[in-house]
Amino acid sequence: MSLFIHKVRYLFLMLMLISVISFLAINAAPNSFLSAGELNPNMTEEAIVQLKAVYGLDKPLYQQYFDWVGNMLSLNFGISFVTGQNVADEIAKRIGITLSINIISMFFVFAISLYLGIKAAINYEKRTDHLIRQFSLFSFSMPSFYLALLLILLFAVRFSIFPITGVHSVEEPTGFAYYLDMAWHLVLPIGVMVFVSLGSMIIYVRSLTLEILKSDYYYFALSRALPQKILFRRYILPNLMPPVITLLGLSLPGLIGGSVILEQIFGIEGMGQLFYQSALSRDYPVIMGILMITSFLTLLGNMMADLILLKLNPYVK
Repeated sequence: MSLFIHKVRYLFLMLMLISVISFLAINAAPNSFLSAGELNPNMTEEAIVQLKAVYGLDKPLYQQYFDWVGNMLSLNFGISFVTGQNVADEIAKRIGITLSINIISMFFVFAISLYLGIKAAINYEKRTDHLIRQFSLFSFSMPSFYLALLLILLFAVRFSIFPITGVHSVEEPTGFAYYLDMAWHLVLPIGVMVFVSLGSMIIYVRSLTLEILKSDYYYFALSRALPQKILFRRYILPNLMPPVITLLGLSLPGLIGGSVILEQIFGIEGMGQLFYQSALSRDYPVIMGILMITSFLTLLGNMMADLILLKLNPYVK
């Protein structure tokens, strides 16, 4: 329990630090929504002054920050400059699909990289090992946006197998068919996210497995003529899981950040697309709200990874 309290306190302190840095960075930007003439060509100085008073931008910077943090603690991230809607409501409409894509992608990355990495290590310097390493390097060097465009041209435009954009058909089905239709629309974006994330993870799992296979305790287990399944279950997997779970926790920011590009390319109305559109229109309340929620999810994922690691290995401090 004391460790859990320590983790929660660390999460809170990190969020406060992130909030300070994010708030200062946003306010240090050279232009804002209200002062951008190209976005508001007909806006007069009097109207700008009135809008600043409405959004509290006429207050000192430190007062704006404390007001923003106080509202954020009650999940009130302010009002969008562009739509005039509550930021929390706009994020709530989009966060579900983004989390679904990232969680499903992480599951497949974990399962596939674990299988291929162990298989490559067991077949060290054999043909299987060379093929898996080449696949890993190809995956590691492939840009997500380029692969997304290739898959759209191949499977959506040329062969018309998968849909191009969105998460539902024009005529949304009902019942279980609703979820099948959504899954069919998400095959390409999830496939891209999984493929570009596999390379580094497979290489990491392969390297760790090779260290285990060369260890003294594994040679001792081999000398006992234990079956391969028991060797895998008792000696390889338990020693492999802690560092892999740690790396998965550290890879969360990359997965969430990658969804910004993919959601824009595939036309998915998720949190990543909302962040991209808000950045273009300088909708700072939405940007700061998404930054804080993303930071919270990243820190929460890392904390869960640490707790799972402690459960697997109680000797880890």
